[in-house]
Amino acid sequence: MDIKLLTVGKTDVKWVKEGLDLYVARLSHYVPFTLKEIPQLKNVSALTRDQIREREGELILKAVRPADEVILLDERGREFRSLDFARYLEEKLQRGRDVVFVIGGAYGFSEAVYAHSDGKVSLSKMTFSHQMVRTLFAEQLYRAFTIIKGEPYHHE
Repeated sequence: MDIKLLTVGKTDVKWVKEGLDLYVARLSHYVPFTLKEIPQLKNVSALTRDQIREREGELILKAVRPADEVILLDERGREFRSLDFARYLEEKLQRGRDVVFVIGGAYGFSEAVYAHSDGKVSLSKMTFSHQMVRTLFAEQLYRAFTIIKGEPYHHE
């Protein structure tokens, strides 16, 4: 099973990118992990939020395969404690399907992406920048794998 983090737009904040790179490297010790960045749309000033969501949604759906389990990082998703997220991830691992976690653009996901998804996860009731969410989520994935492996990273 592989895990992919699919994002809309590039990570261009230096300290966020450094943190993301750190956890991407750490994750490679546990699972085949890839980060795929869909280019941000250009010339969108004349588009509505719905049109932007639709266009980004088309790009997201092109980037996932029919066999992938698609989990959206969404403010209305299920919240977990770290131990519970580790168990959730472990269940996904046992199914054997590749899992794609998706971080949408600034205006969220299109209805087509919601319809195609297999679940939603929320990192918090608070709102974070789309840049920061990448690093926060990568750290949580790493934390989950250390919990699964019984390693001393997480303290409870």
